[in-house]
Amino acid sequence: MKLIRGAALFTGLLAVAGATQAGVTSTWTATSDYDFRGITQSSQDPALQGSLDYAHDSGWYLGAWGSNVDFGPGDPNLEIDVYTGFTKTLESGFNYDVGAVWYAYPSETDLNYVEIYGGAGFNLPSGITLKGKLFYSPDFGGDFTPGNTTAQYLSADAGFPLGGGFTLSAHAGYSFGEYWDEFLKDAGAGDNYFDYSIGVGVTVGKFNLSAKWIDGSDLEEADGTPGDIFSSESRIVVSAATTFPWGE
Repeated sequence: MKLIRGAALFTGLLAVAGATQAGVTSTWTATSDYDFRGITQSSQDPALQGSLDYAHDSGWYLGAWGSNVDFGPGDPNLEIDVYTGFTKTLESGFNYDVGAVWYAYPSETDLNYVEIYGGAGFNLPSGITLKGKLFYSPDFGGDFTPGNTTAQYLSADAGFPLGGGFTLSAHAGYSFGEYWDEFLKDAGAGDNYFDYSIGVGVTVGKFNLSAKWIDGSDLEEADGTPGDIFSSESRIVVSAATTFPWGE
């Protein structure tokens, strides 16, 4: 029944897609590691990820995204995120984005949780993009953590065109709040958790190829997690993505 609920999320999105095909896209990505804020979600193993998205001319959007995960022996092995929000870009290049995302694990629903977010940025005439975003969860990690444990994530991202279809990207993030106060204490990592990355992407035909170096504050093995599970060690992640419909 849990897997059926996950499938129903996509069925609902397909119903919306049927109403107007013009704003519907699907993006598929093959990556060497599922990185989430500097922490591997696939035990540093490859992941296949796909999304179905609908965007309305008003700026409202709705979508679902899925990926395999590896949190150690047993469940879960699948993550499905459902999100909705509103985004707008003004003639000046200023843009904003507000919304919410539900992180769901169909075979381990105790881990489900929600985040709300808001962000703003600029698209400069030179092609440089700048964006900042704040995420807030009233119960990060779901029932995996005792009580309602809040968490926040603050991110800053920049993109720089290099010519020839290449783009340089940079990211920095800071995780904080009640969840992280307790988690970092258990992991022996001090009081703060930062993550950062720098990468290069290029468009080749219908595909976007990228490689990025990722690192984060050192997290020791918390709660006896073995090997690369939830590791934040530095690594290079490569990926290839394409978005449908391809068109002409």
